[in-house]
Amino acid sequence: MIETADLAGVLAAHIRDVPDYPKPGVVFKDIAPLLADAEGFAALVDHLGERARALGATKVVGLEARGFILAAPAAYAAGAGFVPVRKEGKLPGPCHRQAYELEYGAAVLEVQTDAFTPGERVLVVDDVLATGGTVEAALELVHRAGAEVAGVVVLMELGFLGGRARLAERLGQAPLETVVTV
Repeated sequence: MIETADLAGVLAAHIRDVPDYPKPGVVFKDIAPLLADAEGFAALVDHLGERARALGATKVVGLEARGFILAAPAAYAAGAGFVPVRKEGKLPGPCHRQAYELEYGAAVLEVQTDAFTPGERVLVVDDVLATGGTVEAALELVHRAGAEVAGVVVLMELGFLGGRARLAERLGQAPLETVVTV
C-alpha cells in the first residue's frame, strides 16, 4: 500500500519522458509504465476515487483519451457515474461541442446533451494539465449542460505551461488538484 505522502514520488517514477513526440520539441509524458504497475495504478485510482467522494461528485468526467483510463475506475471507486468527453464526431445523438486550442494544435470536444442532470456535481479528471485548453473546454461543456464543477484532478501538471493560471477564473471556488507537478 502506497502512503498518500509518498504517492507523487512513486507515481512520478513510473512516468516516462518521450522526446520529440508527437512532434519535434515536445516531450511527451508517457503514463503506460504507471498503468502497467498494479500497485501504482491502484493507488492512483484509490486517490482519485477518494477525491471524487470528498468533493461530493455524482459524476466523473474523463477527457479523451488517457483521461478515460483514469476517470472510469475512479468513478467506480467513488460510487459515481462516468461521463466521457470525446473528440468531435465520436458520440452518438445530440451533443454540446466546444472548440479549443492545445499546445500543438486545435480540436473540438463533445459531451452528450443528456450526460448530466442540472445541478449535478461533476469532477473532471485528466492525465495532464499543460496549457489548460482541454480542461477549459471540458469545464465549458459541464457548465453548458447545467451541471456544477465539483473540481478538477489531474495526474500531472506541466507547471511551466501556465494551465493553472488560465483556469483560475473559470474554476471559481472549485479546486484544481494535481498529484505530480513537473
